[in-house]
Amino acid sequence: MASVSAPRTTPQSLLEKKQRGEPIAVVTAYDLPSALAADRAGLDAVLVGDSLGMVVLGYGDTLRVTMEEMLHHCRAVSRARTRALRIGDMPFLSYQASTADAVRNAGRFLAEGGMDAVKLEGGRERVAAVRAILDAGIPVMGHLGLTPQSIRALGGFRPQGVTAASALRLLEDALALEETGVFSIVLEAVPERVAALVTSRLRVPTIGIGAGASCDGQVLVFHDLLGFQDSLSPRFVKRYANLLGEAERGLAAYKDDVAARRFPGPEHTYPMPDDEWEKLRSEVGVESGERREEKTRW
Repeated sequence: MASVSAPRTTPQSLLEKKQRGEPIAVVTAYDLPSALAADRAGLDAVLVGDSLGMVVLGYGDTLRVTMEEMLHHCRAVSRARTRALRIGDMPFLSYQASTADAVRNAGRFLAEGGMDAVKLEGGRERVAAVRAILDAGIPVMGHLGLTPQSIRALGGFRPQGVTAASALRLLEDALALEETGVFSIVLEAVPERVAALVTSRLRVPTIGIGAGASCDGQVLVFHDLLGFQDSLSPRFVKRYANLLGEAERGLAAYKDDVAARRFPGPEHTYPMPDDEWEKLRSEVGVESGERREEKTRW
């Protein structure tokens, strides 16, 4: 468990962990309970990912997620007042159209969403947007490899950097983002040897998801690692619990107790003093057997 007196994590904290060779642990969070659980477990950072579109809102991909939806969930996470670094994921079309849009929307994540930093997808084509956001005083995390907002162009959810040419482009994109000033870069669905090469060439931390153990840190989706859904997960997911199964068992037991009138019991109800009950009976004219008849009727 994390110490309540532990200092707040910052982008500089993550850089220092890389320099010391200490792995960085990140998880997505979409509401107050998940943010509190992550913080109490000692996670370094929580990412309010646009993956919420798929695991919380039921969309087929992340492309339909809006700024308002992201800000709604960011505000919930920010109320946890975590020591973990809070990063907001900029949704599709919130930064691609213009640098002005990028800065305005990134600012909303901090001013309205309570985030400490933002994440956006893309390499050299996003340098202008990243630079403008950084110039506004907003820390930025990059995201390379499989970038879910580009799945139409990528041809679906598939590994990236599997050829020498594409791996070289990924490395060049990573170096360009670092030069621009990002504080870390997510590498998603990239061969481990490619991720290791990129990690070794960068001063800033790499956070892997499906990129092997050589990255400076790892990130997984809250619902994937805790087994909150029974759909097939990507091969890079390790499940540490089966909370969907636990929830189903708990709800079924609740239903059975209600059906059998085992719940609520006396310990779950509020008492009324006998003298007050007698006063009420006398006021409304309740006979001694009327209460039972009424209960049976309903």
